[in-house]
Amino acid sequence: MPRPRSLHPDRLAEAALAVIDRDGLAGLTMRAVAAELGMSTMALYRYVADRSELELLVADWCLRDLDTSLPPAPQWTDQIKILVLRVRDQIGTHQQAVPLLIANRQRSRPLLRWAEAVTTVLDAAGFTGTDRVIALRGLVGYLNGALLQEHLGALGGTGTETIAAQTDFPMMRDTARAARHVSPEDEFAGGLDIVLRGLSRSGPAPAGPASW
Repeated sequence: MPRPRSLHPDRLAEAALAVIDRDGLAGLTMRAVAAELGMSTMALYRYVADRSELELLVADWCLRDLDTSLPPAPQWTDQIKILVLRVRDQIGTHQQAVPLLIANRQRSRPLLRWAEAVTTVLDAAGFTGTDRVIALRGLVGYLNGALLQEHLGALGGTGTETIAAQTDFPMMRDTARAARHVSPEDEFAGGLDIVLRGLSRSGPAPAGPASW
């Protein structure tokens, strides 16, 4: 197959994401992406070194329009919530790519810009040193875990229905039945609110608005 005269990284990312959306993350191979682009596998290696580089391109592309500007809000916790929700909204329908965002969280420039915005808010709210490290890690841990959980199946999914039908664990049965009425959006935002309330109460920050 002839080599394209020019192949932009965005085109590579789009092709890789098309493979992931169609075949799942396990289907992402150099061969599959090359076929998606209509080129030979060897030709693809002229543009990316390996699958790891492809994965980073996908992570960056999924978050290419992520707004990392500091949102105006009355409370610093509101600012954090907006920043976190922006990540979930940006992923959109590409749930299969969520593990790539997590794996590349320390390499992806959009995610690093997002983390810079979050730590700026935390710093203004009074989190410094190890307090800021732990606060950031807690927020990132929730974000990653919640996105991965939603990727695997939201609260009211088929696994929950299985639990709701059994009798050996009555509390889990009743909780699973209640989960039928929880939307993925409410599940994500509700968990985030719990994390932010904990940060507000236990951290060094006042509950008032952030100052710059």
